[in-house]
Amino acid sequence: QVQLVESGGGLVQAGGSLRLSCAASGRILGTYVMSWFRQAPGKEREFVAAVSKFSAITYYADSVTGRFTISRDNAKNQVLLQMNSLKPEDAAVYYCAASSLYSRDYRRYDYWGQGTQVTVSS
Repeated sequence: QVQLVESGGGLVQAGGSLRLSCAASGRILGTYVMSWFRQAPGKEREFVAAVSKFSAITYYADSVTGRFTISRDNAKNQVLLQMNSLKPEDAAVYYCAASSLYSRDYRRYDYWGQGTQVTVSS
């Protein structure tokens, strides 16, 4: 069983940066692929980024490639999402999720955090 708690969301101007954190209870290193998804009002939850079980491989949605960076801090058992050059269209609730296998389909994820709101003003 894994519990995930996100933090770091907030209000930022377009072009600014935020860093999201996902703290995990339970061992995630070597066990789970860790991902970030986001969901804007009226839209389906969409894949943002993922990091493999041992941090060797990262994956990104085309819309965030070059601006967002996902990483794992294995010593702290947490996952980070550094978001730079934020755009108004990045505004959403951001969720951390864990899965035994990599997927961009949110329905394949076993564990979810409660989400953290990111608002980007233009």
